[in-house]
Amino acid sequence: QVQLVESGGGLVQPGGSLRLSCAASRTVFSIYAMGWYRQAPGKQRELVASITSGGSQNYADSVKGRFTISRDNAKNTAYLQMNSLKFEDTAVYYCTLGSYWGQGTQVTVSS
Repeated sequence: QVQLVESGGGLVQPGGSLRLSCAASRTVFSIYAMGWYRQAPGKQRELVASITSGGSQNYADSVKGRFTISRDNAKNTAYLQMNSLKFEDTAVYYCTLGSYWGQGTQVTVSS
């Protein structure tokens, strides 16, 4: 069993930045692809970004150029750097590792 713990969410003004972290409980972290999803109120959950075990990255069109996903296998931790945040980025953000999901962290973009 793998536990994922997200952190770094919060309230930020439009144009601001946040960095989300996702810490995994086991050292198998390095062999799995990892992803960040988000779900806004009344909307379906969507993939924001993903990164393979080898470091290949993929982004939703809506966040390209603003968000960066990364991972530190030595720390069993993945990150989502979010810059130039917009109102529409408001959502609960979840990290995934293989078939495991974290509990989510709220990101609210508001003036």
